[in-house]
Amino acid sequence: MSAPLVVSIPHRLGRDEARRRLKAGLTSAASSVPVLKVDEERWDGDRMVFRVRALGQAASGHLDVAEDHVRLEVTLPWLLQRFAEVAQVAIRNRGTLLLTKRSDPTR
Repeated sequence: MSAPLVVSIPHRLGRDEARRRLKAGLTSAASSVPVLKVDEERWDGDRMVFRVRALGQAASGHLDVAEDHVRLEVTLPWLLQRFAEVAQVAIRNRGTLLLTKRSDPTR
């Protein structure tokens, strides 16, 4: 079994606003990556459990929303481990964008 890929993304939104933004985030992120398909996305309080598929390989993990950060942990199959570093950067960049952009365009 491989070590999980862990990404921690700081934010200043508070738990409720971060969770609200992330609830729509995985599906919209997947739609912008043609090789990524979301098989499962289930919320239980401040934790989202998910299963995704890329390049015919399944990966599963969870995301925990805290007051000042989000922690994502995903276990990648051996084929996708080759892309772990690239995936980690992409996840961090997408998450940071989602958690820092303004939700109200009039502000």
